[in-house]
Amino acid sequence: MLTFSRLNAQMQVYGLWHCYTDACSWASVPEMTLFDTNNHWIIDRGDGHPSVNVVVLSFVNPVKLMNLTTDSGDVNGIPIGMTTPVVNYFQSKGVRVMMSIGGFSYTKNWDKALGSNPTQLGINAANAAKQFNVGMEIDYEKSSNPNLTGLQQFVSAYRSVVPYDATGSNFAARLTIDLGDGDTYLTALANYATTNWLTTNNPVLDYANAMVASQKTSVGALENGWQQHISGLSGSVPPLAPAKLTGSLWVVGNSPIANCTNFSASDQSTAANFVENVPPNGAGTSNGMLGYMFWGGGCQGNGTVCTYPPNTCEGGVGVGSKTFSIPEPMTGLRQQ
Repeated sequence: MLTFSRLNAQMQVYGLWHCYTDACSWASVPEMTLFDTNNHWIIDRGDGHPSVNVVVLSFVNPVKLMNLTTDSGDVNGIPIGMTTPVVNYFQSKGVRVMMSIGGFSYTKNWDKALGSNPTQLGINAANAAKQFNVGMEIDYEKSSNPNLTGLQQFVSAYRSVVPYDATGSNFAARLTIDLGDGDTYLTALANYATTNWLTTNNPVLDYANAMVASQKTSVGALENGWQQHISGLSGSVPPLAPAKLTGSLWVVGNSPIANCTNFSASDQSTAANFVENVPPNGAGTSNGMLGYMFWGGGCQGNGTVCTYPPNTCEGGVGVGSKTFSIPEPMTGLRQQ
């Protein structure tokens, strides 16, 4: 068994974005026996403990959520596959659940919603979070001229319904944002979020995910991107506290990869010392990032395999959760 230094930080976030069976649309209601067959590795890594401690159901269309659309694939703006039984399936095993609003395919929808009624979108998102007892993630992948005014209105409206909760006990209060793996992609968004929402003295969002880069990105390049968040990008983005950041990794690609099947050969193993021990560099006081997020469970589409039998990921992700002693259920997050 590999061992890792924990002189500085215990990983607290170890999560999986989940795309269901239809390339992230969640456009049909799951039959729960089949859902369990396909996803059992997530809630049981082989010893009765879950492989992750948070699952992020991906994705919600921001325009439909703003309008509370009910149609063949949605109820009040939430995809019909994101049901209370699905949420309970994970939560009953100590796995926190969130929903992700947006994704790359919905960038124009984010623009439309933020330009139309971002306050209503924020209120509706918070009410949906309360209804399902889940957190929400902002995934607005606009690299050029993002609507930051509208996004601020969205965040303010969300927080008017569900205030920030440092204890983590109110699941609906968990509000996060997905940023680039470094600060050179979503630069304007990273600057605004780091400056206004991800500070340690007056936090508004809980943390940022360093958004998944290419499956073939080396661990060294990923670490450089994560370090860029922590150090900041001179003249463009201020430093971000390590305690406000998770690092993202691919879990499957065109075929199962070590991150899914073989922990000892995985990126999460190789990068663990960096993730657990990276010191602050201008923001925050504690060493170590919050942990990892994995893209993505279920069936992403785009030629990637599904994380369903026989391509389940307890051998990579699950062994990692045991090796890193990931807390389940998730504990209150470090704030500094």
